[in-house]
Amino acid sequence: MAFRPLQLGLGLAVLAALVLVFINETGYRQSTRALQEIGEAQGERLVLSSLVQNIVDAENGQLGYLLTGQPQYREPYDAAAKQISNQLAALRKLYEGKSDESARLATLTDHVMRKMAEIEMTVRLRESGKDDAWKFVVTTDVGREEMAAIRTEAAGLMALSNQSLMAGQAQIARSLATARLGIGLAALTGLFAFYLYLRQTHRLREAGERQQQALERERNALEDEVRERTATLGELATHLQEVRENERGFLARELHDELGALLTAAKLDAARLKSRLATSPEATERLQHLTELLNSGIALKRRIIEDLRPSSLANLGLVASLEILGREFAERSGIQVEMALEPVNLSESNQLTVYRMVQESLTNIGKYAKATEATIVLQNFGSHVQVEVADNGQGFDMHKMKPATHGLSGMRHRVETAHGKLSIASAPGRGTTLRAVLPVAAPPAAEPANGLPPTPPAPGG
Repeated sequence: MAFRPLQLGLGLAVLAALVLVFINETGYRQSTRALQEIGEAQGERLVLSSLVQNIVDAENGQLGYLLTGQPQYREPYDAAAKQISNQLAALRKLYEGKSDESARLATLTDHVMRKMAEIEMTVRLRESGKDDAWKFVVTTDVGREEMAAIRTEAAGLMALSNQSLMAGQAQIARSLATARLGIGLAALTGLFAFYLYLRQTHRLREAGERQQQALERERNALEDEVRERTATLGELATHLQEVRENERGFLARELHDELGALLTAAKLDAARLKSRLATSPEATERLQHLTELLNSGIALKRRIIEDLRPSSLANLGLVASLEILGREFAERSGIQVEMALEPVNLSESNQLTVYRMVQESLTNIGKYAKATEATIVLQNFGSHVQVEVADNGQGFDMHKMKPATHGLSGMRHRVETAHGKLSIASAPGRGTTLRAVLPVAAPPAAEPANGLPPTPPAPGG
């Protein structure tokens, strides 16, 4: 029952549309027929005018040739004679199926044939030198009478064509008037249907608003719950990162203290044995190989320790640590690394954030980018610091990037935890650029007397 006005309005709109389509289609067909008739009438008028003009040209050519005897005066006659037969055939085709026009055309054709025969006879007599004969034919007024009859019949056919033309125009005017009336009625019906639609829409809107309010209350409750869980997950992710850094620091200390001591002791023992077995070339060679392996193990231990917990970050600062990181990456990967690093004043945690971001970015470049050059830029803008890592590699389509890419997600979480912002720009074949902006830490309250920065705590606390 509630939807009856809407159904009525829809029915009226459909009816108005059907009526409008019917009127439009009927008017289109009638107008098309009228236009076709107008086109045929215009074609008939054009052919008739050309026919009469060609007969006049033929007569003028006849008179010129009769008076001068010069062949060039025959040219209008010859040209007209070639076209008259085609024009008569065209008129027969145009008047096909029209009894009145066909009867008049038959009469016109007889007069044209007699006129052309009279012209042709005088021309031949003039060619034969029979002047008295052609002059007699001209003075008989046969040609003048035939020409008058031709004009009379052509005028009658013109009048019939004008009647067809006027009838077509009247039909078009009637079709336009009918279409105008039909469009007006359809518009009124459509307006009434629109009124019914608006009234029903108002009622539906009121019901929808009540449902929307209920949905909004539920949505707010869900958003509060999602916000709480998101905050909990963020705190958990931050805690897991802190735990991972602490574990890395613990592993770094264990590797440095325990494994480092063992490798150093083994290297010293190998050196003592080498000095005592100098007389045995084979033993010396074996000990030399063992020493090289121990040196490689020590270097590997140092690289693992630096990856786990960069000691240079605490001992030398962020700029020097990034320089070492970029230089070692270039040596391992063969990728040329350009660096432009400015001194910055960041907290220890934010320095570690910048270092991990650059480290992860270089790792991704080495694994996936297929690049030959990379740049590391660290800029100090006073209130904030901007770090940028870019490469000239193959890049990727940002729209096809998986949202759950762990490396990028981890970097983004680190930066956002430090109240910063991470942005990524890439395109296929145009490389990749990662840019992070972090706030600058407040300056320390007092500086040591020697003017040097305070010594940071040892790695891992």
